[in-house]
Amino acid sequence: MSDPKKLFGAKVRQVRKEFGWSQEELADACELDRTYIGGIERGERNVSLLNIAKIAHALKVKASSLIDF
Repeated sequence: MSDPKKLFGAKVRQVRKEFGWSQEELADACELDRTYIGGIERGERNVSLLNIAKIAHALKVKASSLIDF
């Protein structure tokens, strides 16, 4: 099984880029730190449900779409 943190991070990066945002823009929209977003995208962070919801809301997608891998 692939690492779910890396799969989630790759999905966040994909959707963020489709949205046309930098990591900093996403972080601002989520009220999270840019380095935290970078850690998520690299699969280094074990993201809480609350932060998954914040990221999904900012990207205007369902949270389930970010963990559908």
